[in-house]
Amino acid sequence: MNRTAGTAADPTPVDRRLSFATAISLAALSVLSLVTSQAVARAATPATGFAEPYAGVPKYERFAPTEAIGAPQVNRPLGSKAADRIARGLGLNKRQAFTAKQFKLFISGKGVGGERYPARLVDESVRILTNTTGNPLYAKVNGKLTAVVLGSYGLMVNRKGVLESPANAEAPTRKVNEVLEPGGYMPTWCRHNGAQASLRMLYRSAYTAEAVFGRKSQEQAGIPQLVPNQKGARRTAIVGMSMAPSIWVVNFALIYTLNPSLAAKMPARWTPIPANVSLAIASSYPTGQVSYGDYESSFPG
Repeated sequence: MNRTAGTAADPTPVDRRLSFATAISLAALSVLSLVTSQAVARAATPATGFAEPYAGVPKYERFAPTEAIGAPQVNRPLGSKAADRIARGLGLNKRQAFTAKQFKLFISGKGVGGERYPARLVDESVRILTNTTGNPLYAKVNGKLTAVVLGSYGLMVNRKGVLESPANAEAPTRKVNEVLEPGGYMPTWCRHNGAQASLRMLYRSAYTAEAVFGRKSQEQAGIPQLVPNQKGARRTAIVGMSMAPSIWVVNFALIYTLNPSLAAKMPARWTPIPANVSLAIASSYPTGQVSYGDYESSFPG
C-alpha cells in the first residue's frame, strides 16, 4: 500500500487510519482475552472457527450460519427454502410443527393451562432471535424511538436502549430457559393442548443433543455472553451468544417447531461485533450491558 509521509506532530489522514486500526486490533485482543478466560474443550474447527462448547455437535455444525462475506448478507433472514432445508437436516418435519391455531394460543398465553408471563417470554424471545432485515426491534435511543436490527451480530437492544447479548441474564431470551426445560411450562402446555407430536419431534431432533452444548456455552461465557471465533493464527472475531452454532441450532429447532415461517426470519449469517463494542460489553462488569446510544455509530448504517 502506498503511503504519504507525515510529521510526528501532524500525522496524515492515512497515519490516523493506521493508528485507529492498530487500536481496534489491540481492542480485539483485549476482548478475546476477556471472553476466553476459561479454557475451551478443544481448538476451533477449521471450517467455522468456533470451539467447543460453542461449536456444538460436529455433525450439526454445518447447518449453523457461516460468516457474512459482505454487507448485503449482514442481518439478512434465512428465507423459507433455506429454513426448510436446515430443518430436515436437524430432524424436523414441517408437518409436525404447531398448527396455526396452537401457535396463536400458545404465544398469547391461552389454551388449557395457559399463562401470560411465560407466553410473553417466548414471544419476546422469538422477536429478538428473528431480528433481521424487515423485522426490527424498537427501543428508546437518546430519547427517540429507534428501529434496531442486530441479529447477525448476536446482539439485541431492549426497550430501554440497553445493548447486550441475548444470553445476558436480564434478557428474555435467557429467562425463557426455565419455560422450555423438561417439566416446564412449554412441555406441559403441549401435552394439555394436543401438541404432543410437535414436542416429540423437537426432542428427537438435534435440539436435545445441542441443548447440552448450549447450556455449557452459557456457563462458560460468564457475564458478557460473548463468543470468540478464530480462523487462522492471526484472525480473531467476537460474536454474541445467539450466533454460536450450538445455541443457534437450539433456537432454530425451537422456533421452527412453534412456527416455521418465523424460523425463516432468523439470521442466515453471522458477522463480528465491532471491536470497541465487544470490549465495552466484556468490560461492563457486573452487567454485561452498555448504552446502545453510545455505540450506535459503530454499526454500519
